[in-house]
Amino acid sequence: MNEQTRRTFARTGLIAGASILSGATLVGAKDDKKAEEKAMEVSPPEDLMREHGVLKRILLVYIEALRRLDARQDLPPEPIAESARIIRDFIEDYHEKLEEDFLFPRFRKANKHVDLVDILFQQHQGGRRLTDITMQFATQQALKNPDDRRKLADSIRQFIRMYSPHEAREDTVLFPAFRDIITPHEFDSLGEDFEKKEDELFGDDGFGKIVDKVAEIEKKLGIYDLAQFTPKV
Repeated sequence: MNEQTRRTFARTGLIAGASILSGATLVGAKDDKKAEEKAMEVSPPEDLMREHGVLKRILLVYIEALRRLDARQDLPPEPIAESARIIRDFIEDYHEKLEEDFLFPRFRKANKHVDLVDILFQQHQGGRRLTDITMQFATQQALKNPDDRRKLADSIRQFIRMYSPHEAREDTVLFPAFRDIITPHEFDSLGEDFEKKEDELFGDDGFGKIVDKVAEIEKKLGIYDLAQFTPKV
């Protein structure tokens, strides 16, 4: 091999090596991006738990409304009506439907936590009946009527009493066990299904929009400022 041939061969090798290295870098970058996107995805239990955060904040609105009703203080109907509407649209018709369509059947099929699932399902039905009552009496006219005001207070009180342990049991028992009864592929696929359904019903960043609505309700009732709940000790 003469000197010219050796130089040509060396240049060719360097070019080929650079191309391979460049291709490997691009593949690595794509893999890193996929891994990053994967890490940013919200898992089905995490998605359901953060929706429980919305429910918890609505329960705090209901607690404040109940306090005012029991103390015979002024209570505008709008925050209660708006809260009940969020419960109906976001919690009952969306969040609970996900549980009923995708979680409960799988637990029954796996014969795991079946008694718990049955009770949770019954409570979903009871919650919808209570929300109907709350929506019916969350009006200015009803609040002026002592009997209707009492019915509103009763429906809110029962809702709080049921859903506080309801969501706590789901968060600590049902959701943590969900991964154990389905395959990793099915687990990931459900996360995508949940996200698509949320976008379909509430648009892009539907969860963020609902949280903003709840914050506005809290401000109307004067319970938005978190610092006010800090004990003075």
